[in-house]
Amino acid sequence: MGYIREPAGINFVVDPTPLTSTDRKKITEIIAYYKATGRKCLTKPPSPTHSL
Repeated sequence: MGYIREPAGINFVVDPTPLTSTDRKKITEIIAYYKATGRKCLTKPPSPTHSL
């Protein structure tokens, strides 16, 4: 197994995305629901801000 080489002119940088307090609250609620029921919570995917 070798190293991943970066193509010329491209830098691979992985940074964590900061979460807002509402995102943290939603994640906490989903985890609590899963622990209580053992089932995944049905969530809606975020709607696009503009239509194509």
